[in-house]
Amino acid sequence: MTPDPAAEVRDLAFSYRSHRILDGIDLALARGETAALLGPNGAGKTSLMRLLAGRLVPQAGRVRVAGGDPAREPGIRRAIAWVPQEIALYPRLTARENLEVFARLLGLPRAARAPAVARALARAGLEAAADRLVGVLSGGYQRRANIAASLLGEPALVLLDEPTQGVDQAARAAIHAVLERLPESGAAVLIATHDFAEAERLADRVLVLQDGALRLDGRLADLLAGLRAGPPEHEVALAEAAGPAAAAALRQAGFHPASPLTWRAGSTVAGGRDGAALLAHLRRHGVPVREIRVREPGLDGLYRDVTEAAPPDPVGADLEIPA
Repeated sequence: MTPDPAAEVRDLAFSYRSHRILDGIDLALARGETAALLGPNGAGKTSLMRLLAGRLVPQAGRVRVAGGDPAREPGIRRAIAWVPQEIALYPRLTARENLEVFARLLGLPRAARAPAVARALARAGLEAAADRLVGVLSGGYQRRANIAASLLGEPALVLLDEPTQGVDQAARAAIHAVLERLPESGAAVLIATHDFAEAERLADRVLVLQDGALRLDGRLADLLAGLRAGPPEHEVALAEAAGPAAAAALRQAGFHPASPLTWRAGSTVAGGRDGAALLAHLRRHGVPVREIRVREPGLDGLYRDVTEAAPPDPVGADLEIPA
């Protein structure tokens, strides 16, 4: 385990209505580290974050943040920033007024509130929008204000659940710029995301959770270096979504769907054909190919290998846990 970690769980287990959600989780998050938490829906990601935030109590094992138990020690919960997917702000107050309310709720002394609000606004890049009503701000600004509110107490642990969900590319880049700076204060940052590019940009470390168990835990640079020492991947971009016959032809050639219009495969595809021969082969079989690209393997390929190799376990899948 990491010496003096910001957060640590040991042999953690959690169930809901007799369904096992998490089982045997061991994890330590270092100060100044950003970890990406990946996994399919129902894997237990949000439950793990709620346990770390003290919102849930484990059935077995232990959770420690900044040396204390967040489920039983209110003082420890104040050292944790929990940023859920939902915007948890008052729409009829300005961004500044929202932060002032949360500073009072956090119990900050009167003299410390204004400086804390100013710091949080600056860290989230919100100075220009500080005095606008939250309800009229764009989704990206609202998410940044949500993050700013969580930073008022100078947390030891920052938990973010899908922090860029539903925002455009410009807002996403602005949020990423905020998140990249969070570890500078010495906080550990855990980001649950389905966005592999986001994980590659922000994370030092990657965790893959599936069926309530950690299937992968490693340094991102090491994982990508291992992948990229091997052959490149082929990526087929389609002009339209593949119908059943085209999808069958792509699968027979060794491809798998990465999105409705993108299919990927390793270097040895369609009997070892080169790009031109592969293009001709797919088009002969009715595949609406727009282009074929050769790309370095990325985190998405590693994730696919890990999750497809794990035996299926439907217990607790897609189970929603109340907040």
